[in-house]
Amino acid sequence: MAPRDASAPQVAFRDRMVAAGVVVPMGVDGLLGQGRSFVEVFAGLDALLSRHGTDEDHELFRFPPLIPRSVLERTDYPRSFPDLIGVVHSFSGGNAEHAELVGLLDGGEDWTQALDGTGVTLLPASCYPLYPMAAASQLPEGGRRFDVLGTCFRNEPSADAARQQVFHQREFVRLGSADDALDHRDLWLERAMEILTDLGLAVFSEVANDPFFGRAGRMLAANQRGAALKYEVLATVGDAEQPTAIASCNCHQDHLGAAFEISQADGEVAHSACVGFGMERITLALFSAHGTDTSTWPAAVRSQLWP
Repeated sequence: MAPRDASAPQVAFRDRMVAAGVVVPMGVDGLLGQGRSFVEVFAGLDALLSRHGTDEDHELFRFPPLIPRSVLERTDYPRSFPDLIGVVHSFSGGNAEHAELVGLLDGGEDWTQALDGTGVTLLPASCYPLYPMAAASQLPEGGRRFDVLGTCFRNEPSADAARQQVFHQREFVRLGSADDALDHRDLWLERAMEILTDLGLAVFSEVANDPFFGRAGRMLAANQRGAALKYEVLATVGDAEQPTAIASCNCHQDHLGAAFEISQADGEVAHSACVGFGMERITLALFSAHGTDTSTWPAAVRSQLWP
């Protein structure tokens, strides 16, 4: 896939982060290692979000960065976002097939054509493993709340440091009635704005849509925006003229409840909503706002991250 365009200020910001050792280039757009200061800010942010999530009875889960391909198919992700998918392949042949692979490799050809699908895909969103876990079940009165952190992949390489192919989402998810889902989305939109503002970020929110693919996708995007199902929280990450979505608050209606046969306590199809904090993007937004030396960051920000 061709790299997505990045603005000159976004590229310059990435280069400043590399020069300061905040991130480490890995030779491919969208893949960045993380230096000590990045890791420390990331950990402080993760702990801060945990503290904000303790006032509700969240079930805590952490999942691996892979899911069964069948789960991805059940969410309808291949229809909506085929350009973002990462499918895991590996070698499953014998000696003859291995010789073919080596021949391709030695000839400078694409040796990956000798690999086969493994039945798993890279995780595109942290919340996806929750729905098969709750599949074919009836929710308790009041539904269920989840706190999940996942390592996610999306095939959209870019020289913009904020658009990484591998990243972490911290999500707070609600399964329940339509009102439960909307209340959760609205509560966490307000909470996200407060958390990020307290970290010294100049944020704003706006109605948004997911990057649905193709002709049918344009209709899905228009419907999503028209119903105001998705809001993004945006901030500057290197380029003030092109702010970056660093958190999103989404109401899925009953799409996932129907797909995984999850019902409310009254037997109706469950609705769901999630808020996702882009951990790398927020961390980079903090460096963009406050500079590369965390010891000089405002005391109010430091006390939030490292109380």
